[in-house]
Amino acid sequence: MSTTSTVTYRVSGMTCGHCEGSVKEEVSALPGVTGVTAAAATGLVTVTSEGPLDDEAVRGAVDEAGYELVGRV
Repeated sequence: MSTTSTVTYRVSGMTCGHCEGSVKEEVSALPGVTGVTAAAATGLVTVTSEGPLDDEAVRGAVDEAGYELVGRV
């Protein structure tokens, strides 16, 4: 039995749809991630995964996209 996990993070620096796409692409590549939504207007990124995610892995993916993960909401 698998447990899905949904966590929302605040990300600084996203200003447009391209920014959202970059963050979604990098975070979606993490093992176990099944869905990502990003909203530049609010700076919120919601990640759904097959189980708990390592916040540092998410931080690394957001950094790779060129933005800063501020923390969980």
